[in-house]
Amino acid sequence: MSMLITWLVLALSVWITALIVPGISVKGFSGAIVVAAIFGILNWAIGWLLFVMIGLGTLGVGFLLAFLTRWIVTALLLKLTSAFTERIFIRNFGWAFLAAMVMSALGTIGEYLLAHQSSFGHSYPV
Repeated sequence: MSMLITWLVLALSVWITALIVPGISVKGFSGAIVVAAIFGILNWAIGWLLFVMIGLGTLGVGFLLAFLTRWIVTALLLKLTSAFTERIFIRNFGWAFLAAMVMSALGTIGEYLLAHQSSFGHSYPV
């Protein structure tokens, strides 16, 4: 169940990102679901390898600035995802990098809200 929810959060962040970032377009929410699935598989398969390669290639600076390295990896994976499917179009790497930042923020907010959903709306006795 957790994987399905994470997938839907990713799909929602892809869809909202496409609405916000002008250089990105997705063919509807169903397209965002497919894009999220492809992106998730690519991230699982080669995301960690790209992260390590960039970290080593920068002589460790990539590990110190892990947030920046993660954004670069996400942008690369977004561009690779767009090569696998026509449901997402990314104009260039600059837009992919901006989309990676927006997706990161939206995904973090979504995961936070899901993790703390039980604390929202509860009234505690005084």
